[in-house]
Amino acid sequence: MDGLLQLDTDLFLFLNGLGTPTFDSFWMFITGKWNAIPMYAVLLFLLYKKLGVKNTLIAVLLVAIMIVITDRVCSYFKFELLLRQRPCYELADQVRLVKDWCGSKGGYFSAHATNFMALAIFTGQLLKKHLKYSAILLFIWALMVGYSRIYIGVHYPGDVLTGFVFGAAMGVLMYKLYQYLVHKLTH
Repeated sequence: MDGLLQLDTDLFLFLNGLGTPTFDSFWMFITGKWNAIPMYAVLLFLLYKKLGVKNTLIAVLLVAIMIVITDRVCSYFKFELLLRQRPCYELADQVRLVKDWCGSKGGYFSAHATNFMALAIFTGQLLKKHLKYSAILLFIWALMVGYSRIYIGVHYPGDVLTGFVFGAAMGVLMYKLYQYLVHKLTH
């Protein structure tokens, strides 16, 4: 386990060290959860246009449930179970911290990476047969959000990778639940 943690630290320092002031504002924009509101609005509009009112309402309800679950699980791991500190606390003298605060001390695992990947997988599955590249574009968006957490200095790559895996699993699970509910309600 020590070797894995050291690898995670080394990879973090390498990736975080690639940052430059030229790109800081771009990655801060990508990591800002409120900056994604226009994307959410576009997704909601596309869901409505492609799925109709009833199925869009089911999708929105499942997204809300999914985000609550992923947030709660991430918080449990961060503050109750593993208590691994963020790199900006553990490696304060080596981190290139882009913003002026580090966040809570708990860092494992990234709620940003989890939530964005869950949303990308879920909505990508809903839209992929209607919009050819939607699933790929949403996946790339989630990857960028995850990388932004390393870039700005607040998460290790392992935090982000775990978030991606858990988020993808939740996205698939909620998509299966969506399929079940739509089938039950329309037959």
